[in-house]
Amino acid sequence: MQDADFINVIFNILVLIFSVIAHEISHGYMAQYLGDSTARLAGRLTANPAKHFELFGSFLVPFGTFILTGGRFTIGWAKPVPYNPYNLKDQKWGDSKVALAGPLTNFGIAIFFAIFLHVASGFLTTSVENILRIIVQVNVVLAVFNLIPIPPLDGSKVLLNSLPLRYRYIGDYLERYSWVIIFLFAMFLWPYLVPLVSMIDGFLLGS
Repeated sequence: MQDADFINVIFNILVLIFSVIAHEISHGYMAQYLGDSTARLAGRLTANPAKHFELFGSFLVPFGTFILTGGRFTIGWAKPVPYNPYNLKDQKWGDSKVALAGPLTNFGIAIFFAIFLHVASGFLTTSVENILRIIVQVNVVLAVFNLIPIPPLDGSKVLLNSLPLRYRYIGDYLERYSWVIIFLFAMFLWPYLVPLVSMIDGFLLGS
């Protein structure tokens, strides 16, 4: 691997780490807003990476997926921010609101940096523009990937909360095989979502 390629890998991973940290913190703040202070009491409502970093999910998986896919796909996670769903004021949809806070935060980050890129493009160097594009693209991937309805991804909580009680057993089945399903999805089905990610990137970045 050439030095430039290695730097590109490391930078993508750093962007991913801070994006997943923002993702996790947003879960905690939404839970706090809805009445549960578990994340705050655990000291997890902080941007300090040491509080969120997980060797496997925050480094090995992002590095591995980036290398295996030739830079086309990078995914990872931070330590999940804890919360107690039974403390939420909204017992019907609170779990879904906490779950959606993560992907919506990533979409918000992508939109913010895309707007900044458009507004300041005349004053930015090519290198800075490329950095902003990477931030947008990584956050769009995170948001879309986390909306997939497979546990423990955020989309699963929204789906399961929408199902009648008699169908909630589906969640138990999916959780039992969740990491196998996610791995198979990432390897074989994610390419079918790439056009959606590209469409969102194109809309935000004007390309």
